[in-house]
Order: sequence, then C-alpha cells, then structure tokens
Amino acid sequence: MARAAQHRAARAIAAHGLAHPVALVLLAAAATAAAHAWDAGHAVNETHPRTTPR
Repeated sequence: MARAAQHRAARAIAAHGLAHPVALVLLAAAATAAAHAWDAGHAVNETHPRTTPR
C-alpha cells in the first residue's frame, strides 16, 4: 500500500508539479502509509527492493 501511494504521488507530481494541491495530498498520504508500514514492522527494503546487486 505504501509503495502504491508513493507511485500515485510521484505521477501527480510529474503531471502537475509539487505545488499542486492534489500532489501535496497524495504525498502526505504516501508518507502516512510509509509510517504505518514502518510501525507495523516492515523494513524500507521490503517497500523499495534494491534493483542493483551489491
């Protein structure tokens, strides 16, 4: 859910710019979803898997 929220926010920012009210609302929703995922014990790398080998 956090990853999908971040993608929606990124698409809104790309389409309308950072100052657009919808982009700001979606960005806040993405941050809230990420915080809830963190509080539930999900690590950041589970939401954003590494795409390049170490």
